[in-house]
Amino acid sequence: MYSFLCDYSEGAHPQILDALFRTNLEQADGYGLDRHCRNAASLIKNKIGREDVDVHFLVGGTQTNFTAISAFLRAHEAVITAQTGHINVHETGAVEATGHKVLTEATADGKLSPKEIQSALDYHEDEHMVKPKLVYISNSTEIGSIYLKSELIQLSEFCRKNNLILYMDGARLGSALASNENDLTLSDIAELVDAFYIGGTKNGALMGEALVICKEELKEDFRYHIKQKGGLLAKGWLLGIQFEELFRDNLYFELAHHANQMAAILSKSIRDLGNPFLVHSPSNQIFPILANGIIRKLEEEYSFYPWKKIDEDHTAIRLVTSWASEESDIRQFVDKLNHYHHIL
Repeated sequence: MYSFLCDYSEGAHPQILDALFRTNLEQADGYGLDRHCRNAASLIKNKIGREDVDVHFLVGGTQTNFTAISAFLRAHEAVITAQTGHINVHETGAVEATGHKVLTEATADGKLSPKEIQSALDYHEDEHMVKPKLVYISNSTEIGSIYLKSELIQLSEFCRKNNLILYMDGARLGSALASNENDLTLSDIAELVDAFYIGGTKNGALMGEALVICKEELKEDFRYHIKQKGGLLAKGWLLGIQFEELFRDNLYFELAHHANQMAAILSKSIRDLGNPFLVHSPSNQIFPILANGIIRKLEEEYSFYPWKKIDEDHTAIRLVTSWASEESDIRQFVDKLNHYHHIL
């Protein structure tokens, strides 16, 4: 059974495993104060082109999101997200468990614009309601769309005008930046948002996310928040070593580019067979709409998520490719799909 369920089905890139093996018996300081974390942070700052950012390494995306968001907000403040946002649908209420309400806005493509944010501000008008303070976006989004530079500039200007914190979930940031349609750089993101993270778990690492805090007012005592929320890993160097390898050269971007290439092969082949898509997603997640009979046959050999029922006979499914996806496996899936198209 071949899996298209997610982009963290495999372990880690061999270069990362080799680095972990080579350093296995080295002694290192704990809690992210070791030389590997310091060097990894330096490499990331170099890629961004700024020394005035703080870099913290956490184990996973949910830990990073609820730790950062709860640290940035006061007790009465809330976060605005697209209805499909990860903190709303896939984190078991982690942000809300820290005492901060998640305010959702419906969007067609998973992306927020100033219009939706203004709607939330207009509705929450006084001290009898929570105060919207932080805007949460993902790049790429939960449905595979990406933010263009013009869109992020609009969001940034709106948030700064309205004294809102702009935070980007970067679990799949590699895929977004490696997209053929992308016009953003890490430097652009660091300039336009107040904090964001670079996802390693879904792009070749065993585990780990690198949180980058750009706004000075958000930096103070952040390690206290990580520790209090259970995210300060004793063997923190295990994260540092992985990000050293991802950012020593261009491995991070090469792996993301490969995942996107595999998704592009799938997309073109599925589209050539006449199948529509739920959304336009130029990243490593695609959402084709297939006949239910074909889906049932594919499920005998492949794992994937049925995403949304379209009508009685058709369903949108999610297919996710990864840094480790083999083109031969992708082509085999396409051949099976083509076969079922002709016999069903």
